[in-house]
Amino acid sequence: MNNNILLWAGLVLFGAGLYGAFGGKDIEIDQVQEVSLVQDKGTVESVSWEANLHASEQALIDLFEQTAPSVVYINTSAYRRDYFSRNIMEIPKGSGSGFVWDDEGHIVTNWHVIQGAKKIEVTFVGGDTYEATLIGEAQTKDLALLKIEDEIKDIKPLNLGNSSKLRVGQSTIAIGNPFGLDHTLTTGVVSALGREIESPGGIKIRDVIQTDAAINPGNSGGPLLDSSGRLIGVNTAIISPSGGYSGIGFSIPVDALKWVIPELVKYGKIQRPTLGITILQAQYKPDSSDGVIVAKVIEGGAADLAGVLPSRMIRNAIAWGDRITGIGDFDVKDHSDLVLALENFQVGDKVKLKVVREQKEIELNLELGPSK
Repeated sequence: MNNNILLWAGLVLFGAGLYGAFGGKDIEIDQVQEVSLVQDKGTVESVSWEANLHASEQALIDLFEQTAPSVVYINTSAYRRDYFSRNIMEIPKGSGSGFVWDDEGHIVTNWHVIQGAKKIEVTFVGGDTYEATLIGEAQTKDLALLKIEDEIKDIKPLNLGNSSKLRVGQSTIAIGNPFGLDHTLTTGVVSALGREIESPGGIKIRDVIQTDAAINPGNSGGPLLDSSGRLIGVNTAIISPSGGYSGIGFSIPVDALKWVIPELVKYGKIQRPTLGITILQAQYKPDSSDGVIVAKVIEGGAADLAGVLPSRMIRNAIAWGDRITGIGDFDVKDHSDLVLALENFQVGDKVKLKVVREQKEIELNLELGPSK
């Protein structure tokens, strides 16, 4: 009698447990994959349930599985001579992320990820590691191009999106190696467009994408993707008082990569026209007026042939050179504006150079020359 009472009490408790776990809802039979009871011990051996994935979850899983093989973990090291033994030692320098650009083994990352590195290794999602060579760098864009010389089977570049078509609110996916945790996926949205950040070279990077997808140290150089898995940006910087994720991350737009990377492949640097001048550093300007003051003019260069005046000494006093305020249809307020304006032209283009000379604004006809 007592045994029967205990058996019924146990069944009631087991039923109550199922009710609580499923919120009082009916259990669909096809959701149950396996229920196995070991009756002689009175314990549950295994219980597993198959939850139906939402279509959006499955889409994200598929996206990760398709794009993760194109993302790499980057480790850099430098060499140092031991003070006592004088032996050369290899020491770890830093880490970051990157991604496959083409079928030829080119890898894109941030310039600050590989800055000062003497040895660069890239690791794919399966754990295969290769040594890479730096073949191109654009410090003013915080971009670098690596090349894996070893033959890699089934190397898979990312598909390119169009950053000029982005809209605030659309989904973003970041894949990278935050704090060395390789191939981590985070999601978010496009928080804002048209932001500006400063490159390691001190030049502004414009039209930057702001996202709230979690970006942390180690994500730098990794891809920002849209919901179709297309590349829309390179994760580059964050705003964070603590140095970790705070919901404000920045990505260099893919439209910039579309012209920068081919030039790095071909020339190893950005090949843009020049004026053939050096300019006065901002802290030495005699006033706060907009524009850049010409310090020197390179003999035989574009500015020299156009008659641009450099700064010079006259009777032990400085006569400041021409102050450039515009080129073509672009205003020039500072050095960054001048560099970015020149990106819109080609070598040999004839442009109007606006300068202020002796407090008068004049225009000079100038033919842009090649960079050295």
